[in-house]
Amino acid sequence: MIKGLLRFIIAVIFILSGFVKAVDLVGFSFKMEEYFSPAVFNMPFFEKFALLFSIIVVVLELFLGFMLLLKLKLKFTLSALIALCIFFGFLTFYSAYFNVVTDCGCFGDAIKFTPWQSFFKDVALLAGLIILFISYRKEFGKKDSYSNTGKEASGKFKYYILGAFSLIMIYIMAQGIMHEPIIDFRDYKIGTDIKGEKEKINKNPSEYKTFYSLKNQKTGEILKVNQDDYIKETKYWEEGSPWKIEEGKNESVLIKEGYKSEIVKFKIEDPAGMELTEEIIKAPKAILVFSYHPKDVPADLLQKVESKVNSQKGALIYGVSTDQNTFKTIKNTMMDGTAIKTIARSNPFVLVLENGRITDKQPAKDYVN
Repeated sequence: MIKGLLRFIIAVIFILSGFVKAVDLVGFSFKMEEYFSPAVFNMPFFEKFALLFSIIVVVLELFLGFMLLLKLKLKFTLSALIALCIFFGFLTFYSAYFNVVTDCGCFGDAIKFTPWQSFFKDVALLAGLIILFISYRKEFGKKDSYSNTGKEASGKFKYYILGAFSLIMIYIMAQGIMHEPIIDFRDYKIGTDIKGEKEKINKNPSEYKTFYSLKNQKTGEILKVNQDDYIKETKYWEEGSPWKIEEGKNESVLIKEGYKSEIVKFKIEDPAGMELTEEIIKAPKAILVFSYHPKDVPADLLQKVESKVNSQKGALIYGVSTDQNTFKTIKNTMMDGTAIKTIARSNPFVLVLENGRITDKQPAKDYVN
């Protein structure tokens, strides 16, 4: 039946969406931090609870999706999924309309959606859930277990399946939080050739054009003008021109999509601003210790990891963080905090490269044990 097929499709979408976030809950929590940041909802006091909120959202997606698949507690399940979809729809619309979070993380790092794509996906899911709610309303009064022995056994079996599914998901989530994701959807997975990726990016770079926001000081009219037209039209910048650039309102717009890879953000500099990226990806062996929250790193753990990396003879060793005074016995280098979080899911984190290829990566606490 059509409603059965629709139920199956929507259930699978929620399960897949929850699963790709469940394997990398720390990564999803970084996305939640973006929403709580001053630039978006301005609720920085919630940032420390980002991981907890991430767990709650993922658990709801996974278990409600699986309950829908098994037709368990249909009224409750559909009502909860509709509420969840409305919540997601609000977030994605806000992201799209105000252009504040460029990737909602709906499917983690496995599938990337633009904010508007995410919003329309949520609208479609919401419409489908409402149709299901109306279609199944006559079954809401029925219980999952019936007096008939066969149906009662079938109802119990569904709960056994749900229990087994729960245990598997709990293990996967715990593994991702305490160690590394069981399945790595990131561009920084083991085996990635960073040097090769850099070459692909350089051969096919994305192109951007700046659009200036101009305000006419006499009439109050506001125009958006791209950089080329601004230069060509002398009326915008000649002496005595009423047109003035509005500071802070200029936009950089993508006009040509190049080779897409998070490796584009792999840029490491020394405290003086000299770039070291080429030296690192060309080294026979490089060991990098990352920290995105240097102040939160336990001193004893930092001492242990520095001691171990220093014992690796012949390797190029750098500490990479947002603070040039983080590391005590290895050279400090700098990298954007968001870029570090793309690589490191633990604080601190160790990445090993051989001729630019990732050969090992693990949380520092695992590396020293």
